[in-house]
Amino acid sequence: MEFGFTEQQELMRRTLDELLGRVCPPEYAMACDQKGEAPVEAYAALAEGGWIGVSVPEEYGGMGGNALDLAIVLETAGTHYLDLATMIFRNVCYGCDAVLMSGTDAQKKEIIPAVVGGKAFFAFSLTEPDAGSDAAAIITRADREGDTFRITGTKNFTSGMPTATHILIAARTDRSGERHQGITNFILPADREGIEWKKLALLGHRAMGTCEVHYGGVEAREDEVLGDIGEGWGALMAYITTERLCLSAARTGAAAAALALALNHAKEREQFGRPIGKFQAVSHMLAEMHTLVDTARLQVYRFAWLVSEGKAGRIEAATLKLYAGEAYKRVADLGVQVMGGYGYSAEFAMERHYRDARLATIGAGTSEIQRNIIAKALGL
Repeated sequence: MEFGFTEQQELMRRTLDELLGRVCPPEYAMACDQKGEAPVEAYAALAEGGWIGVSVPEEYGGMGGNALDLAIVLETAGTHYLDLATMIFRNVCYGCDAVLMSGTDAQKKEIIPAVVGGKAFFAFSLTEPDAGSDAAAIITRADREGDTFRITGTKNFTSGMPTATHILIAARTDRSGERHQGITNFILPADREGIEWKKLALLGHRAMGTCEVHYGGVEAREDEVLGDIGEGWGALMAYITTERLCLSAARTGAAAAALALALNHAKEREQFGRPIGKFQAVSHMLAEMHTLVDTARLQVYRFAWLVSEGKAGRIEAATLKLYAGEAYKRVADLGVQVMGGYGYSAEFAMERHYRDARLATIGAGTSEIQRNIIAKALGL
């Protein structure tokens, strides 16, 4: 059982880390967060270097790497700026992997190279006002009119709309069967007539651009269907494998960055004549933070290996999502405690970690839903 990266992967990680140090320094990340603007300049630099396509087959302009390589990219990006990592995730998951899994040859040839080259950006439109944890309860409909569909409905918490060129949207094309049946996925241009959106003011991830999107009878052509008509739910469950890996790797990188901030503070900040890290109460918090980050990282790369071997299942995906999300939230909370008033101040990155980490146990499936999945897989 191997626990190390290959020499090539180590070089890849160092090279990416150095690039991100130049194009995404702390002050840049802070400015993006404060202005609520996506880190498009840093993302463009990554696309220029080919990093968006690290796990994409070479025939579509990618590097031809595997899930382990993708995890390295997402974790490394997460250590520099989590919203940059989530930007990578959206495009890799919904613009590359989803199209690779379900797309036609024409869709693959048109969309994937554009994503890899930094020319196409994706938003994912699934959640609705009455369909959150119960995602299959969507009521947004796609009514067939000859050889086209008309999509009507409202989606909540669609991230990435301000920069999106494409939207992956799930809509109901058949209401006669069970709720998991009759769902169809579409890829639409984000500027298609009838699509209206407004940005939501959120606690954290302010640069992510999360929006409410209204579809007012939006036309969708037959060649804009992704996968088989009425079989969209099963496809969405397949895409979640990449989603779980990307988000967990990114959040583990962010948790590692929060640990580094707290550790540096504890070594430099002096009270009662010595660094606060010398006090057992503080050192134990840092020890817990380290343990959480280290365990989350092991979970990430174990899952990446399982994906590469075709052995990743629902229970492994749910376990990873649950642990990595809860670990980041706990690390950020402890980080604020270690840094005290400085951790609570918006002048320091720990405050952003505290806000961003709260989504980790809510978005893309709550911790409670992950526990339900695990319990069901255990036969409970």
